[in-house]
Amino acid sequence: MTVKLPEWTRGNGPEPDVVLASRIRLARNVRGLPFPHQMSDDQGRALLETVTGAVRRIERDWHLTLERLKDLTPLDRQFLVETHLVSPLLVSEPIRQQAVVMDERQSISVMVGEEDHLRIQVLMPGLELSEAWNVANRLDDALEVELDYAYDRRLGYLTAFPTNVGTGLRASVMVHLPALVLTRQAPAVFTALAQMGMVVRGLYGEGTEAQGSIFQISNQVSLGRSEEELVHNLTMVAEQVVGRERLARQQLERNAAVFVADRVGRAFGILRHCRILSSDEALRLLSEVHLGIELGRLPPFADATFSQLVSMTRPAVLQKMAGRELDPGARDTLRADVIQEHLKNA
Repeated sequence: MTVKLPEWTRGNGPEPDVVLASRIRLARNVRGLPFPHQMSDDQGRALLETVTGAVRRIERDWHLTLERLKDLTPLDRQFLVETHLVSPLLVSEPIRQQAVVMDERQSISVMVGEEDHLRIQVLMPGLELSEAWNVANRLDDALEVELDYAYDRRLGYLTAFPTNVGTGLRASVMVHLPALVLTRQAPAVFTALAQMGMVVRGLYGEGTEAQGSIFQISNQVSLGRSEEELVHNLTMVAEQVVGRERLARQQLERNAAVFVADRVGRAFGILRHCRILSSDEALRLLSEVHLGIELGRLPPFADATFSQLVSMTRPAVLQKMAGRELDPGARDTLRADVIQEHLKNA
């Protein structure tokens, strides 16, 4: 079965060898209702009805659809997490009035009833924070016409957590840093990022671990700075990280060519011939093969980007591709088959 993956996985944005995706997220709340963690069921229903009405009035212009999480299967909900369209927190809560709004390209997703009433999110491939902000800003303006946001003239947008008060904006980039990890420079880079007001998280954001040398870098505080300043600052930081990763790749080629050839060759050999492959192992090996591709040691994947293959190896995505639920052993077998299909011409 063919599964539609989000637009950001196409890998056709700027700096695609390092920056897999850019994301802008805006936290918004409706005036007069408590934050989600304090809402009663009746208040949750009131929020959902209010948001549903607002979405219906703009859905034609934005090609939006709203899905209540309780109407989705657990597999569909996990698919949304694995493709970064919703947060793990949204689907981990007791499923009552939560919902997700998406556009047809799956570049836009609005989480309803997570930590805040609304989390407006725009995802784009590569380093496109400014364009993602432009889209998020226009959608936010369209929703603000329909919804009465909780806003204070002195503090800005009011949010459930103090770190989001102000603009309510969290900008982030998903980056692939295998050379910084292999050369053990990553900890020093991450320490420098922290001193610049940035935070580094794992593959699925807060509370998750890095896998396959994939990290998320985002701003930590939004109060006291404009949206444009936050977006510009992270763009500059991301460009510096891109430069450090590319320099580390050059250092590996110059000082450890045999080591790199061995790591890349072993990873390719296992992926090309294995019959069983776990999620964690697949990410690690795909990361090293992708490094080999970027260094010119291997040809590109056939008919897929690195981001698409990472998504395809996730448990829920694999089961959606199979058209049915699979036990762990069957998933591990299918994962090996899927990857080998895209390596067969290499």
